[in-house]
Amino acid sequence: MSGVSFQTNPGAAHNPPCRTEDMHKSPAGPARILTTEMEYGDSPSPYGTGAGPPAATGTGTPTLPEPYHQTGLEVPQAEHEDPNAAPGRPRSRESFYKRRIAPIGVAIIAFLAKIKAILLLLPKAKFLVTAGSMAVSILAYTTIWGFWFAIGFVVLLLVHEMGHVIQLRREGIPASAPMFIPFLGAVVASKSLGRNALAEARVGLAGPVLGTVGSAACLVIWKATGNDFWRALGYTGFFINLFNLLPVVPLDGGRAMAAMSPWMWFVGFFGIVVLAFVFPNPIIFLIALFAAYETYRRWEHRRKGGPETEAFYRVSPRNRLLVGAVFLGLVALLVVGMDASHLPRTLN
Repeated sequence: MSGVSFQTNPGAAHNPPCRTEDMHKSPAGPARILTTEMEYGDSPSPYGTGAGPPAATGTGTPTLPEPYHQTGLEVPQAEHEDPNAAPGRPRSRESFYKRRIAPIGVAIIAFLAKIKAILLLLPKAKFLVTAGSMAVSILAYTTIWGFWFAIGFVVLLLVHEMGHVIQLRREGIPASAPMFIPFLGAVVASKSLGRNALAEARVGLAGPVLGTVGSAACLVIWKATGNDFWRALGYTGFFINLFNLLPVVPLDGGRAMAAMSPWMWFVGFFGIVVLAFVFPNPIIFLIALFAAYETYRRWEHRRKGGPETEAFYRVSPRNRLLVGAVFLGLVALLVVGMDASHLPRTLN
């Protein structure tokens, strides 16, 4: 349907305005009304450019030409077209890279950022493992000795384990930070203890050496302050380091025996068994079980032999003598330290 309306203006007899309203139905949507304004002489007409309307008839009613109809079909809005684009202009499309590649790139960048953050936190994670296990051990030992003595005892364990860590790194072997296990001490993880038995002995003895220095420092503080707290702490440190020199694997003394005389492992194991019966204790029993397994495994490996095994246990007489001197010297110093720091007490 279409309707036509016009107005006559005496001042513009030859250029009356005309408004046409056409209703077109689009196959993609409801009917729309298109409105067009035009002036005769400014728009195309059947009379040519600038031609006016024909003269009025005798009835006094002007005869107008058939109005000009603008035709146009509404084009359905294409998928992904910009709804804000101006009418009559091509609507912009999102770039393929913007729609497909950009999200993938953003995801990759976010993933790499997380990986970088994890790598940066790894050293802190090692520190947190050590600090966390220390805190748990302090709480456990507090139930026996009280809070401050528990802190001092765990610090002495840390000094001992740092001796192993330092020597492992001197041997070119990566080592983990110490991890503490309540009532069992602490451990340091590494792929090996050295290229040969001599290197294993150096790593094993480095812990008691530094641990003896730490215990002796407690005696110095005791002499300077007169506080028996440091005396008792030093005595405990001397005892722990001496216990670790028992010649049985996996204790530090057993590591030294690998370079001196591996058959001493059986002597050390016998000593652990005697302690387990004389002083019944779950910790001693657990150490005895570990010692039995490790002694059997190491001895079988050595007995089967082979070029690599023989090369591992091959130590010159001079080096055996040096390892023996350090081992026996440490035992003597620790016994003297325990005697000097022994604090008698009476049990009521």
